[in-house]
Amino acid sequence: MRRIGCAVLAAVALVASGCGSSGSPSGAPGGPTASGSLAAAAAAHGWTRDRLRAAVAAHGGTTHTAKATPLNSLVGAVFTNGPDGDHFCTASVVDSPGQNLIVTAAHCVWTPRGAARTDLVFVPGYRDGETPHGVWPLGTVTVDPSWQSSGNQDLDVAFATVQAQDGRQVQQVLGANRLGTDPGYRLTVKITGYPSSADAPITCANLTTEQSPTQLRIDCPDWTGGTSGSPWVTDLDPTTRTGTVVGVIGGYQEGGDTADTSYSSYFGDQVRALYRRASGGG
Repeated sequence: MRRIGCAVLAAVALVASGCGSSGSPSGAPGGPTASGSLAAAAAAHGWTRDRLRAAVAAHGGTTHTAKATPLNSLVGAVFTNGPDGDHFCTASVVDSPGQNLIVTAAHCVWTPRGAARTDLVFVPGYRDGETPHGVWPLGTVTVDPSWQSSGNQDLDVAFATVQAQDGRQVQQVLGANRLGTDPGYRLTVKITGYPSSADAPITCANLTTEQSPTQLRIDCPDWTGGTSGSPWVTDLDPTTRTGTVVGVIGGYQEGGDTADTSYSSYFGDQVRALYRRASGGG
């Protein structure tokens, strides 16, 4: 998620029950104790829900006309507890043998030097309070050990299973993007994500560049808090609306500390190994 400021990070805990990244709710510590502490800090700074949303909007969170964005059902908002709460990150369905896997940023679902969040749900195709493709609680979360121990920004990537609904797995219902590794640094990608200040997704298409050997960079205007975990998709088939995920907003600065430039950890051998572990060796 994008970093808005330390006080806003505390505010996110107040409005989203803990989880904050980018000074928004993407990587805030999880659990009732940490959430309560951040909520107290938010209150001390005077950050109400309305004030937080106004701050996000001031950073460009509503510049895109979200309602004009075509809906991509493989992409969804990540909420704390359920869709009645605040959404703070983005995730997308990725092809797996179990047909039950999503990919997002590690800081959205696992606190560095902490533990996996256990109160999150994935809502694909969320728009204006509607949940057209259901609400999918997260199950097992898989991150790299270096993220667990030190928050390694070069592996700010997570895979999570989601629980079956009505006897069907999420990929059976929606389809999935493929995972791409070692894609190179100059790629034309389309990104879809959910700003916390909006109730519909936004999109951007542009050329990626090399931030470093372990980080990709892309320039897209007005990508604010809530967009961490948004998939970077290449080779998009307009008929199936599926493609290859080669990154997610995260990594350097937990995705970027300005609204117009975003980053992703480079998907190399370690991300490939992480995927295999998450998918049971597939």
